[in-house]
Amino acid sequence: MSQKHKAKIEKLFEHPISGNIDVKRLMSALEHYGVIIEITKHHRAKMSINNEEIILSLSHRNELSIDSVTKLRHFLEKVGLVPDNL
Repeated sequence: MSQKHKAKIEKLFEHPISGNIDVKRLMSALEHYGVIIEITKHHRAKMSINNEEIILSLSHRNELSIDSVTKLRHFLEKVGLVPDNL
């Protein structure tokens, strides 16, 4: 099952940036690798791991904008949660 989780993380690092990332499955994959995720009442995803934190806005269709994908990609690189390390 972790291969499916790894594939979701890999999709974040694709070029060009994918526009059809299933946010619920992505969050499940991130939680599998230890990311703590809290959805706020303002429809934002607060993610934390290794004393680092990021807050991303979610659309009402639970999609990530290209800017959010880029921001999340940089965050995952910072905490070492990249496809090569999984």
